[in-house]
Amino acid sequence: MKAIVNGKIILKDCIKEDCVLLYGEKIMDIVPKKEIDSFEEFEEVIDAQGNYVAPGLIDVHIHGSGGSDVMDGTFEALNNISKAIVKNGVTSFLPTTMTMSKEHVVKAFEKIKEAMNKKLDGAKIQGAHMEGPFINPKFKGAQNEKYIMSPDYELIEPYLDILKIITMAPEMDEDNEFINKFKGNKNIRLSMGHTNASFEEAMNAIDNGVTYATHTFNAMTGLHHREPGVVGAVFSRNINCELIADTIHVHPGFFQAFIDINKKDKVILITDSMRAGCLKSGEYDLGGQKVLVDDSSARLEDGTLAGSILKLNEAVRNVRNNTNFELFDLVNMASLNQAKAIGLDDKIGSIEKGKIADLVIFDEDINAIKTIIDGKIVYEVKTK
Repeated sequence: MKAIVNGKIILKDCIKEDCVLLYGEKIMDIVPKKEIDSFEEFEEVIDAQGNYVAPGLIDVHIHGSGGSDVMDGTFEALNNISKAIVKNGVTSFLPTTMTMSKEHVVKAFEKIKEAMNKKLDGAKIQGAHMEGPFINPKFKGAQNEKYIMSPDYELIEPYLDILKIITMAPEMDEDNEFINKFKGNKNIRLSMGHTNASFEEAMNAIDNGVTYATHTFNAMTGLHHREPGVVGAVFSRNINCELIADTIHVHPGFFQAFIDINKKDKVILITDSMRAGCLKSGEYDLGGQKVLVDDSSARLEDGTLAGSILKLNEAVRNVRNNTNFELFDLVNMASLNQAKAIGLDDKIGSIEKGKIADLVIFDEDINAIKTIIDGKIVYEVKTK
């Protein structure tokens, strides 16, 4: 048995102090420190030194980081992303594909499936998020219009076992033919994104099984009092909605209202990070397109935002700095809400007895000090 002492333990509805977190591969218990007579018999004791102990963060929308991209289509690229983001307290992620040729998409799926059955050097892969090519050219964003296509169930059918989220434009799905294929499927979330849907089309999609919105506000019809658009439908039905909280994709002054409207248990913080995540400014690529990266954003040559260079712990910090929510609520938006959305909240997403010991210790500024996966330290800041 292992123990973490002197930490402020973030549970899903409170923060506990003067307690000890007991764990092995799974979380065993949380007990008052005064009940532990001696730590000599423990296999390992971590002194959190007054820092926070939180569930590992989960990024369900990430294209790349650390110089690698999911569409590189190699195990090495996925492992490199895994190693890069574990330094930010991320313990699980969904590698996210994008609009490229069918061959590229299929190859990426094959490598994700392979990586799910191997031991990675950092964060674990819990499945795949497919973003494109089933999108609308009008809201393609940084996706390559050349490869956009109508929803094709046959293309993804061999990969239903790894897919967790499919981003699509519902108006491109004639008679809801694609959406209807997922009725009764509790393992895959259909998400509206890169869409020119009207309010009525979006509401119809929700009524027929779409339960999620990809990077809300970005690459979708906006909110207008006479044409509420996709955003209006999201607000009306309180479905799960992603937020890129880098203060660029969505104005930070709206974070509070956004979360108040959608309810804090529905908001899912994501990074939408591309390969320049965790790296310096410079010239990179996304889906075969040149991307220029400065210290705050990633853009195509025409100025279009091309994903982000956001880290998930930074997203938590940014929302904390611009809202009045409790820290445990913010951590839920980067962990528990994601676990619920992809059907894994019985295993990960919060610190509870019996769940997997995926944990992060972070300081007051939400910087990761140690990241623990399956009860083992995978990353820690080296002290002099």
